[in-house]
Amino acid sequence: MKYRSIIRILGILVGIFSISMLPPALVSLIYKDGGGLAFVLAFVASLIIGMILWYPNRAEMGDLKAREGFLIVVLFWTVLGLAGAMPFAFLDVPEISITDAIFESFSGLTTTGATVLTGLDTYPKAILFYRQQLQWFGGMGIIVLAVAILPMLGIGGLQLYRAETPGPVKDSKMTPRIADTAKHLWFIYLALTISCTLAYWAAGMTLFDAICHSFSTIAIGGFSTHDASLGYFDSPLINWICVIFLLISGVNFALHYGVVKSRSILNYLKDPEFKVFLGIQLGLTILCFLVLLDNNYFETPETAFNQAAFQAVSISTTAGFATDSFADWPLFLPILLIFSSFIGGCAGSTGGGLKVVRVILLYLQGLRELNRLVHPKAVFSIKLGRKALPDRVIDAVWGFFSAYAVVFVVIMIALIATGMDDLSAFSATVACLNNLGPGLGEVASHFGSIPDTAKSILVVAMLFGRLEVFTLLVLFTPTFWRS
Repeated sequence: MKYRSIIRILGILVGIFSISMLPPALVSLIYKDGGGLAFVLAFVASLIIGMILWYPNRAEMGDLKAREGFLIVVLFWTVLGLAGAMPFAFLDVPEISITDAIFESFSGLTTTGATVLTGLDTYPKAILFYRQQLQWFGGMGIIVLAVAILPMLGIGGLQLYRAETPGPVKDSKMTPRIADTAKHLWFIYLALTISCTLAYWAAGMTLFDAICHSFSTIAIGGFSTHDASLGYFDSPLINWICVIFLLISGVNFALHYGVVKSRSILNYLKDPEFKVFLGIQLGLTILCFLVLLDNNYFETPETAFNQAAFQAVSISTTAGFATDSFADWPLFLPILLIFSSFIGGCAGSTGGGLKVVRVILLYLQGLRELNRLVHPKAVFSIKLGRKALPDRVIDAVWGFFSAYAVVFVVIMIALIATGMDDLSAFSATVACLNNLGPGLGEVASHFGSIPDTAKSILVVAMLFGRLEVFTLLVLFTPTFWRS
């Protein structure tokens, strides 16, 4: 293991991240909200930490292997989350504890959207902008950005890309060069963000709110600049804009690139994961609408349909935006929506959860086992579209699902051990491991009232969810550390 090379790269990445403290400082200067000093201090501290890590190891330029890539990714997200907590901790008004600062930082970077803060409408504009910016950087992954614009890292970018990029098939590249792949991902990401900003602005948001909410929408994060989330605007049009861009962001970005390159929208319809993803969203929306209509929960069918579509898409894509407290919805809807977040978005999207393609493969594998019971000697292949998949892919999906289930149970039991009730512990685990945000029970609106120990456990859950379990879990295997 080339530890000095890893430390050198970590120092460069932390130094890069320090630059992200400057835009909120500029926002503070524009709005004169008094929050700029915290970001200046955080910028200086992050830059110094980056220099301390980089300078003694600046000559270590060796290429890294895949396992070094995994370690860099885990260390970077951990160090990044801690560095990102500094502006929260440095604030004088409002005063935020170290535990809450770390929780909020990790929640932003992992695009979880679970918050410990209340009274957001009274917070300095700088800190509101910073929360949204954290989610935007975390959505596509700062490491992918670093690979795109910093060949000076002196490492094989593919190792970082494989370790960072979500989804079960990580070796597929849109372009021959990995740096070009990362650049194309970020061009698409940036174009969607600008489009979303303009749409929100045209629909009646202020420019500040439009920019901030576009960050968390395209990142499928769920942070808002208001306690009431998007419900603050009380606008069906804004709700529909959010739904549209959440659906776009929940689709594999490689598929977006393929459509742009081929200039044919039909490429979407050829993708089996895309069709299942849209089918799930449509099915959830219709079911929620019918139940809400039958229970007369909203005054008009139009309002009921708007709210059903918004909450169904927001929760199932793991965004976690709110216009109404879905935890108070009738019958089984709250539990249904919470469970829908297990599926999440498509592989290669900014959504969380298991990913649609994995759920498809688990279903197909289940069918294959049933067919084998009927015809023990027959040979059945699993196809995704027209492509037959090798058994190693199916094995990897089953392995991921098994590891995910074990991590889920361990985290939930640990939360119950801190004193949380069963429902709150279950939904908090779902919310953080799936990078969803809101839960049920004690964590329906925010996570500020749960014990600090529980918050620390949930930070680990967020990391597991953001790094898709295996990237973090592999560090705990003896094989990983053998030379």
